[in-house]
Amino acid sequence: QVQLKESGGGLVQAGGSLRLSCVASIRAFGNYGMGWFRQAPGKEREFVATMGVSTYYADSVKGRFTISRDNAKNTVYLQMNNLKPEDTAVYYCALRGGIAGVITKPYEYDVWGQGTHVTVSS
Repeated sequence: QVQLKESGGGLVQAGGSLRLSCVASIRAFGNYGMGWFRQAPGKEREFVATMGVSTYYADSVKGRFTISRDNAKNTVYLQMNNLKPEDTAVYYCALRGGIAGVITKPYEYDVWGQGTHVTVSS
């Protein structure tokens, strides 16, 4: 059974940085597309970033967040800089079959992590 486990969340002041990690228990990790999503209280889950053949970001995080991966470690990262209070949410990593295309819809991902909390204070 494939599992994803996020870590790296926490409390940070506005303008600060955090790096989230997500480790996948799967073979041939490099053959899978990975995404980061977030869900704030009372809001729907929203796309943040994805990485397959190419990377793509939500407009709200472009220029501040960077998605990367280390296939040797089965890990995808989300470096978050210049954090804002509106970035406060539970952040989830997700895995999908294949790496082609730019996939931003939650239903197109097959496996999800349990989430890690990020709180940005003003």
